[in-house]
Amino acid sequence: MRTPKTPALSSIDSFHRHRCTTYPALTFTQLTTLLTNSTVTQASNPRHATQIHSHLITTNSLPIPLLHTQLINLYAKCGQLEQAVLTFRTTRHCSNVVTWTSLITHLSHSHRPLEALSLFAQLKRSGPSPNPHTFSAVLPACAEAGSPATGRQVHALAHKHGVASDVYVASALADMYAKCGDMGDSQRVFDEMTQRNLVSWNALIVGFVRNKMYHRATEAFRELLADQALSPDQVSFSSVLSACANGGGIDFGRGVHGHAVKLGMASTLDYVRNSLIDMYSKCGCLDEAMKLFDSCSDRDVVTWNVMMMGWIESDRMENACNCFRAMIREGISPDEASFSTVLHALARLASWGQGAAIHTLVVKTGFASNRCVGSSLISMYAKCGSLDDAYRSFEEAEDRTNVVAWTAMITAFQQHGHGDDVIQLFEQMLREGVEPDYITFVSVLSACSHNGLVDQGFKYFYSMSPKVTPGSEHYACMVDMLGRAGRLDEAKRFIDTMAIRPDSSVWGALLGACRNYRNLELGDEVARRLFEIEPDNAGNYVLLSNMYAYHGRLEEAKEVRRTMESTGLRKETGCSWIDVWNETYVFTVHDRSHDETEQIYEMLGRLKELVKAKGYAPDTQFAINDVEEHKEQSMWYHSERLALSFGLISLPVNAPIRIKKNLRTCGDCHTVMKLVSEIFRRKIILRDANRFHQFADGSCSCKDYW
Repeated sequence: MRTPKTPALSSIDSFHRHRCTTYPALTFTQLTTLLTNSTVTQASNPRHATQIHSHLITTNSLPIPLLHTQLINLYAKCGQLEQAVLTFRTTRHCSNVVTWTSLITHLSHSHRPLEALSLFAQLKRSGPSPNPHTFSAVLPACAEAGSPATGRQVHALAHKHGVASDVYVASALADMYAKCGDMGDSQRVFDEMTQRNLVSWNALIVGFVRNKMYHRATEAFRELLADQALSPDQVSFSSVLSACANGGGIDFGRGVHGHAVKLGMASTLDYVRNSLIDMYSKCGCLDEAMKLFDSCSDRDVVTWNVMMMGWIESDRMENACNCFRAMIREGISPDEASFSTVLHALARLASWGQGAAIHTLVVKTGFASNRCVGSSLISMYAKCGSLDDAYRSFEEAEDRTNVVAWTAMITAFQQHGHGDDVIQLFEQMLREGVEPDYITFVSVLSACSHNGLVDQGFKYFYSMSPKVTPGSEHYACMVDMLGRAGRLDEAKRFIDTMAIRPDSSVWGALLGACRNYRNLELGDEVARRLFEIEPDNAGNYVLLSNMYAYHGRLEEAKEVRRTMESTGLRKETGCSWIDVWNETYVFTVHDRSHDETEQIYEMLGRLKELVKAKGYAPDTQFAINDVEEHKEQSMWYHSERLALSFGLISLPVNAPIRIKKNLRTCGDCHTVMKLVSEIFRRKIILRDANRFHQFADGSCSCKDYW
């Protein structure tokens, strides 16, 4: 039977037209009890709240402040916040400070901070004097509105009213400053407190974690443990474990685990248990995370999600996907985090088939309209090389104001080398009033870089401020853009005038340009800077060594290699993957471990003859395994060429060949792929560490500008 629709009640008089005789005349105590019990037991029944409201009017009980406040609470807790606000406005003369405070609290908790602040401003002008609870209620709204200036004004007003030292107000102040990113003022408020409770300590610890000050968070937790009058709760434990997880504090984390066990929280409280699994996973102790996970008898969806993320953190994507399937088998319904996580794993695996199957499940379970899941679908299809499916998912998104979905699609176009589409979609996004964020600009500037759009790139870069503060990624894109255009001196001057200190990504972009344009003098200077900034990155040594070798300075090239080897650095081994009939095959350089090695190398020899007949001339600067090994033969055994040969002999003639590589593909392999796509009339999709290359009819989607 359908529940009758509650009529819209726009004034007190309308209640008389909607009187309900459900309740006979009740005493004040009975009315108070009725309202209190209704708030707890019938919060999902708006009609019940309307009936009580009508009864209060007909019995002339509404002006009683206590009943008036309880009625507003009842409306708010049964999902009728608009009616609560309307009731307050039409009967404001019945309200006392408790009523005002209650409504401010509900607005703040319902993520309507501007309305909460507006109501507080009205209270200051014409309402009763605010009490400590009022200040505690409005300060979270200051934080959510991202208005530290307003928060400071409220702080000053609290001083004026003599309540700034109240433990609840001070705790709310510390929390507000922390959420606004000002840990200095947060710590100052905390230090000035004459009395502290657990909420105060948690505000400080959570604030340090939120602002990525993980060491300070663990120090604050130590101080909390030293306070004999207080004992940490699940918020304290979960927060400090998050600090250990993100700060790599496994030893302290184990100590926290022991303390949680001592207090009986490690196994009985979900938050603490899940935080422990997360901490061990992120610290690389996956065996300990698995032991905790396996010991859980009542695993909820959050526990499964944390374990899936643990597998991803350990770069074991197949295990993450298996974990998702096991969760389904156990009857646990996935939530948005579950879908986003497994789609991320499938994107890393570039497993289009499994991703499409998850997409079907997303639709069946009603998550297709979810912002995070929709954006994850776009990214998954794009990273599986299916730009059409990615764009279809983007067009099907119901929320056109979702900057994450727009950014995911812009990034997809950028990774596939569709610079014009990036610009068109970005301009459409601006026309529709969607504000780009930090990541959006990274993708747009990267597209400008990879498509030679220098003037356009500068236009977008300077349009960022003041809404988005340029970061190292944006500066790196600009340097890369100038470098790819051959404007190396201008790129160097741009770095010298940066508003922030250039990091390895910025200098690395310039070093790559020096290699491409064979500018050894500047390349040597940049490489030396990189040796200081990131001494453990072997790739910088390899690039400089190859540059020396290309210019015939073999002794210096050998010296760079010896320096690299003396410090124990080794270049990451290049690997390529290809999926054939739902099975993944991995190749490394000179790989001869496969059952069909003979046929693979036979096809490789055939390719060599065919591309030479097409005019192929090897570029030996990419034979980098040894400085003396500048010869054509070494390049023919690069992992992506072995994967290509295997694909040609194993896949149907009409099927695209999809290859993944963990490093940037070399220029010579790029040339070979183009020629092979023309000779065999095959579509070849290569995803390397930087972007996608779609080869067809002798050309690449990157337009040879990657």
